[in-house]
Amino acid sequence: MSTRDVILGRIRDALTLAPPEPVQVPRDYRTGRTLPDAQRRELLVDRLVDYKAHVHECTPGDLPDVLARVLAERGVRRVGIPAGLDPSWLARFDGDVVVDSAEIPAPDLGALDGVVTASAVTCAETGTIFLDGSPGQGRRALTLVPDLHVCVVPLADVEVGVPEALARLVPERPTTMISGPSATSDIELERVEGVHGPRTLDVVIVG
Repeated sequence: MSTRDVILGRIRDALTLAPPEPVQVPRDYRTGRTLPDAQRRELLVDRLVDYKAHVHECTPGDLPDVLARVLAERGVRRVGIPAGLDPSWLARFDGDVVVDSAEIPAPDLGALDGVVTASAVTCAETGTIFLDGSPGQGRRALTLVPDLHVCVVPLADVEVGVPEALARLVPERPTTMISGPSATSDIELERVEGVHGPRTLDVVIVG
């Protein structure tokens, strides 16, 4: 008997023993929580800074200047953006703007100095930014390969907790969750950054 046969046999046995009626999963966790704008902002900033992200705050009108300043401070000369990003955001950027497309091989994205994207929704309680592949966020490779990710987070899209944030997502869309720069620990528990994604995360909170 092959390994495949063993696995399929176990699945058949499990299905035979399964209860005839669907199991009702309790969903009595906290939902619908809200906080005033100032408190949500303060909570989100606290979590982002704790995760070693760099936080900037501005009004919608100041966004182009803030993005230009952040990119200049990072030494960015060639920045990638998703095809649906508002071009006015980079109106003050003095460098090359590369619009991403499926024709660009993922390894070639490593030649970019950084990437600027929008976001779908953000959870203040965990400091987690959700990307769902919408036009202003682009494909997953765009935010994983370059070493710098500058992510714009409107305060209006910041929810208090995870249930509230998930309720705003479309389940069928690909979701990437970002909680600070990419980091992991080696076998000696030494923190190593930039292994599975950008080494540097700049978050611009607008509103």
